[in-house]
Amino acid sequence: MTYLLISLPFLIVGLAVAAWRRQYVVTAVVAVVLVVLTIIFDNLMIWAELVGYGDAQRLGLHIGLVPVEDLFYALVVALIVPAVWPHRGRPANEDA
Repeated sequence: MTYLLISLPFLIVGLAVAAWRRQYVVTAVVAVVLVVLTIIFDNLMIWAELVGYGDAQRLGLHIGLVPVEDLFYALVVALIVPAVWPHRGRPANEDA
């Protein structure tokens, strides 16, 4: 089984949750930050040989040393966490 097939159900659920909450700007900002940090630190971890990926399970597309499938985890987090995070800063006159 490839990393893409493992990640696909989680990406679909994440997209559905994000679409339900309609927080596109927050989700986009979180996604950009998480993907950039994932690219930086995964490249360092792979270079240091702390982690590795099987050749048969990858698509073959890389950003530096990072297989693109490794970014799916960051995208799932970026889609779900802003949607389910408790909302702070509600207007004072709104009942809790």
